[in-house]
Amino acid sequence: VQLQASGGGLVQAGGSLRLSCAASRRPFSSTVMAWFRQAPGKEREFVALIRWVSGSTAYADSVKGRFTVSRDNPKNMLYLHMNSLKPEDTAVYYCASGVRFESTSKDYDYWGPGTQVTVSS
Repeated sequence: VQLQASGGGLVQAGGSLRLSCAASRRPFSSTVMAWFRQAPGKEREFVALIRWVSGSTAYADSVKGRFTVSRDNPKNMLYLHMNSLKPEDTAVYYCASGVRFESTSKDYDYWGPGTQVTVSS
C-alpha cells in the first residue's frame, strides 16, 4: 500500500491543524494505521494509532487530550486532528500502516513521506 500524508503547515501556538493520509487501496481488516513524528535531531516517536475496522485508538501521553486520530473507511483516509498545538509539536509527521496494535515504528511495514508541521510560539 502507498501512503501519502498532507495538511502540514505553519501555525501559531494554540492553533489547530488536520493532517490527512491517503491510502492507495482499501486497508485489510487487520490493519492498524498510525501517526509518528520526528523533530530535528530527535528519534521518530509515536503519536497515535487506530485499528482500521474497530476504530480502537491509542495515543502518546504527550498528545492525549489534544490530538484525535480518525479514519474514513469508504475513502481509505486517515486523519490526525491536532488542537492546542505547542512549539514542541513541531516535527515531520508520518503516517504508517501495519497489523499490530503497537506504538513502535518497527511494527509498521508501510510508510508515507512526511508532512512538516511547524508551531510558532
